[in-house]
Amino acid sequence: MAIALRLSRGGAKKRPYYRIVAADQRAPRDGKYLEQIGTYNPVLAKDDENRVKLNEDRARYWLGVGAQPSDRVARFLDAAGVLERAARNNPNKAKPGEKATERAEEKAAKAAEAEEAAKAAQEEAKAAPTEEKVIEAPAEEAPAEEAPAEAPAEEPAAEEAPVEAAAAEEAPAENTTEDKAEDKAEDKAEDKAEG
Repeated sequence: MAIALRLSRGGAKKRPYYRIVAADQRAPRDGKYLEQIGTYNPVLAKDDENRVKLNEDRARYWLGVGAQPSDRVARFLDAAGVLERAARNNPNKAKPGEKATERAEEKAAKAAEAEEAAKAAQEEAKAAPTEEKVIEAPAEEAPAEEAPAEAPAEEPAAEEAPVEAAAAEEAPAENTTEDKAEDKAEDKAEDKAEG
C-alpha cells in the first residue's frame, strides 16, 4: 500500500480548513485516512503560528516508512526542518503552446508586410513629386510659345454664349419650384374654403 502525506479539506464553503494526513494514495481526498499529523488554516495570516500545526515526530515516522508528501505538505515539512525540499524549476512553464506560437509568427509576418508596404508607399510618394515637377515644367512653357494672339480672343466669345444660355435655363428651374410651392399653398387654401 502506497502512503501519501497530503491535505484533506474540511470547513465551509469559501472558508477552507485542511487536515494534514497520512492516507492511502488510492483513497479519496476527503475520505478515509490512516492518521492526522497536523492542520493547515489558510484563512489565518501568514505570520500566525496557528496557520500550520504539524506533529513533527509522526511526520518523520511516516517519511521513514516510505510515505511521499504532496508538494504543499513538502513545503510545510521544509519550513519545519523535517524534510529538505528540492527546488523546482520549470523553464518551459511560461512558453506559449504550438498554436499560440503559430499565431504570434503570423502576426509578426503581417506586421512586417505592413511595414514594407508603408515604406514602399513613402518611397513612391517621394519619387512621384519629383517626376511631376519635371513633367509640369515643360508643360508650362509650351502653351506660352504655341498659343497665337488671335485664338484667345475668339474663344471667350464662344464661351460666353453657352454660359448665358445655361443661366437662362437655370432661372426658370428655380421659378418652377417656387411656383409649385405657391400652387400647393393656394390649393390648400381653396380646400379649406370649400370644406
